[in-house]
Amino acid sequence: MNAVEIIPFSSDLKEPIKTLNKEWLQKYFRVEEKDEIVLSNPKEEIIDKGGLIFYAKYNDEILGTVSLLKIDAVTFELSKMAVSDKAQGLGIGNKLLAHCMTVAKENKIQKLFLYSNRKLLPAIHLYEKFGFVEVPLENVSYERADIKMEKIMP
Repeated sequence: MNAVEIIPFSSDLKEPIKTLNKEWLQKYFRVEEKDEIVLSNPKEEIIDKGGLIFYAKYNDEILGTVSLLKIDAVTFELSKMAVSDKAQGLGIGNKLLAHCMTVAKENKIQKLFLYSNRKLLPAIHLYEKFGFVEVPLENVSYERADIKMEKIMP
């Protein structure tokens, strides 16, 4: 059995961030205009602005993704995390988050935050396991977001 491999974004991997995110957004919520812009132009909207995108590859298939969006030099938003339904149970979300923590340390990122929705219990539990705690939700640009969590890096 092959291991799950975490790989960085490359221009030939432009589509999976869109297909994986749309899959879960359409299942639980809806694809908002802001999602469409970012997911259709990941290089311009994330990479070119100093952010990072990672993919989980398993048996030569991309089954998960996560992004770190640069807010400032020491603050990044953990965003666009999605794992294919067919990959549930492989620990891909765990591996993607662990990779983000390593990258955050290497890049001296001091704070990570994310927006989520309380009905996504497995996701909330995963974030808590990695040390994210709930903080007040201020004006947020996603209608589906009803919880904000952050982690101050050690």
